[in-house]
Amino acid sequence: MAAPTQKGQLTASERKLLQVIEAGDVQEAAQMLTSDDVRVNCLDECGMTPLMHAAYKGKADMCGLLLQRGADVNCNQHEYGYTALMFAGLSGKTDITSMMLDAGAETDLVNSVGRTAAQMAAFVGQHDCVTVINNFFPRARVDYYTRPRGTEREPKLPPALAGPLHEIIMTTNLNPVKIVMLVRENPALVDVGALEKCYRVMDLLCEQCVKQPDSNEVLAMKMHYISCVLQKCLIFLQKRDDKLDALVKSLLRGRDSDGFPQYQEKFIRDCIRKFPYCESTLLQQLGNDPTAYSVLTQALTGQMAFVDADYCATCGERGADKRCSLCKSVTYCSLTCQQLHWFTHKKMCRAIQEQNAHLGSDAPRMKEPNDGERDLATETANFLQELCLRAEETVAAVGGCPAELLACPSAPSHKPSGSQQ
Repeated sequence: MAAPTQKGQLTASERKLLQVIEAGDVQEAAQMLTSDDVRVNCLDECGMTPLMHAAYKGKADMCGLLLQRGADVNCNQHEYGYTALMFAGLSGKTDITSMMLDAGAETDLVNSVGRTAAQMAAFVGQHDCVTVINNFFPRARVDYYTRPRGTEREPKLPPALAGPLHEIIMTTNLNPVKIVMLVRENPALVDVGALEKCYRVMDLLCEQCVKQPDSNEVLAMKMHYISCVLQKCLIFLQKRDDKLDALVKSLLRGRDSDGFPQYQEKFIRDCIRKFPYCESTLLQQLGNDPTAYSVLTQALTGQMAFVDADYCATCGERGADKRCSLCKSVTYCSLTCQQLHWFTHKKMCRAIQEQNAHLGSDAPRMKEPNDGERDLATETANFLQELCLRAEETVAAVGGCPAELLACPSAPSHKPSGSQQ
């Protein structure tokens, strides 16, 4: 990997490369990178590499090309210590954030004011990127168990199971139904012997996360939780539930009075209580409200659950865009999830329809505003916008988040070089 150069010492071709990156022309960039006059880790006046520029501008294909050509993913020569992962988090692009992590980006590096990439992404509201960073787990740590160690004659984990298990570990959707569905999707996992090997490896990974020098109890809890779900799958397979349908139904079955999934709630609470290595603070948060699932999700992803998005009522997948055609109140990510949930939702569907109809008939009607009211609303909006801009400029002036990041973090138009985060 080529070493970064001194700041600002760019050739004319390297300056053109930065323009090509901003334009997003991958083919031209690939051609330019073959020239001896273009260094993949060159630094501009602010200490930004081409990879940092591509990450901040949200150019995924360009990031892939630069990494392939030897870009240093952990270069932190930026004047305020930003790394490519930090810029990826600020861009709000989860695919680029994952790409940086897969390329070996270090998550604990901090900028000049002590903020990590996850903290910077959280500061500008890019919570999806925070979740990706907090849940990243290197595939190599799973592959470690696919080779015999010491006096072992065979590995603890068959190589064919490493990929499917790593996919489950990397999921940011912690709904137990979703994890069971991931198991069902891979025939190699729907086997008593395979699940036993997988959950034992998860227990070992959990122990590692606690006992390693930089102990990570949050990640350890996730490993423990996945182990519990895999063990539950194993138990149902032993009961001849070959497709795990009975397990999915038990996790979805709702209370008759309000549809609340009692079995799922009890299962998650039991998982948290059985965490073997410390008196987890999660235990102290488990009351009647919020649910155990929301507490677990908030703790392991670093963000509040169920905010600004629709979630599938079956598997908890974010961005569910299908609704029950009758009550219009329950959302699903797919027809399969809707069919799985119907056996319990149908008990509440009619009651929800009647409630919605009653609320609709009693709802006050909004009158159309006249011209004077429209003008007043416009004037008020302009005034509030001006106040917001003044506040942003004040924050930037005292060394807070750059004003351009606060204004539009997902589609930046300037280099974040003039202020510290």
